[in-house]
Amino acid sequence: MKNVTLLPADIYQVINKSLLNENDKLVLSMLYMPVIGNTAVSLYNTLYNELKSNNYISSELTHHHLMTNLGDNLSNIKNARIKLEGVGLLKTYCLEGSVNSYVYELYSPLSVHEFFNHPVFNMVFYNNVGKEEYLRVKNYFKVPSVNLNGYTDITSPFDMTFKSNSYTNFELENGEDIVKKIRLPLSYEIGFDFDALISSMPKGLFSDKALTKSARELITHLAFLYNLDPITMADMVKVSINEKGLIDRELLKTNTRKYYEFNNNGRLPSLIFKSQPMHLRSPKGDNSYLGRMIHVFETTKPYDFLKSKYRGVRPTTNDMKILEMLIVDLKFNPAVANVLIDYVLKTQGNRLVKGFVEVVAGEWKRANLETAKEAMEYAEKVHKKMKKIKEKPKSLKKEETIPEWFNKAQEKEKMNEEEKAELEEFFKEFV
Repeated sequence: MKNVTLLPADIYQVINKSLLNENDKLVLSMLYMPVIGNTAVSLYNTLYNELKSNNYISSELTHHHLMTNLGDNLSNIKNARIKLEGVGLLKTYCLEGSVNSYVYELYSPLSVHEFFNHPVFNMVFYNNVGKEEYLRVKNYFKVPSVNLNGYTDITSPFDMTFKSNSYTNFELENGEDIVKKIRLPLSYEIGFDFDALISSMPKGLFSDKALTKSARELITHLAFLYNLDPITMADMVKVSINEKGLIDRELLKTNTRKYYEFNNNGRLPSLIFKSQPMHLRSPKGDNSYLGRMIHVFETTKPYDFLKSKYRGVRPTTNDMKILEMLIVDLKFNPAVANVLIDYVLKTQGNRLVKGFVEVVAGEWKRANLETAKEAMEYAEKVHKKMKKIKEKPKSLKKEETIPEWFNKAQEKEKMNEEEKAELEEFFKEFV
């Protein structure tokens, strides 16, 4: 994804690439909103409303117009747009110039049936709203059953209702350019390694034909949702093959979910494993110690960053709850969460003390920190301030541990060989 600076003067047009109707809006508000948030759904509806004068293409408008209509700033609007792109509701094209020109293509949301049978959306929706609300919404969309015992089906078939006749020599054209219901599948920046999965399967257990397009799509979704590597997914596939040598989709979903629950004390996943959005990353090319630290914070998923602190072992349930609190509840940007994790571990004896994390996280949230650099500077400033307040007599002082990215990281010449080696080891983990 190319990162392009978005300005209020930039123009945009909306194109309707699908058949959208009022029922789609109900699906968006009841099912998608708990997953992508109110701002993203409001943006979708606002773009859809631009089509009122013409069902398929809007007039040219500025992003300042969008800011006014939504009553929000451009940064939040861009974040909302990226969420819509991520869940397959929007495609964005950009033509750069003195004033950039954007084209926003709107796509249909999933149907209710597709949503509740989707391995990612269904699970995330359940986690975000809870069991009681999940069942309430699901029951809302259930088709009532009617007892037809004793009734006879008297529906007329097509050939009894109509007959063919010849009236005209008009040559019919194909309807490829006619609008139709189109839904974008979820896409992933890094593809799933199916070669590794196949090589891990016992020969003769199943054929390559079992890996149909829909089966590959399901495996990719499940691997992402449950954060499983190809080898582990191969184990899930092995126990999900039916007597015909094909993958039983429902059994694969069940087995994968149970495996995850077993290894996570009954907890289910949510969408917290993401890296810093491109538009909030620092420019490339800074090879200083500080620049390299920022790069690690910005390009590493919080889960992977925390896992590195465990020397590659899965973090504890309590630490995962803290991570989820930062990303899901407080909606920290991933880079800021990484800085906070590193800061707390370094200053608290390599422990994520829940109470301390909550205090720091609350303070950082109020400070509205969005980038790694902002978080690092803020952490160091507050740490120095607190150090002055708690200054002890020299005889009672003990050596404190601080993050490498405090003054030492910025002034390479002040670091001793041991500190340099420790920092290089830190970088190696993420290169």
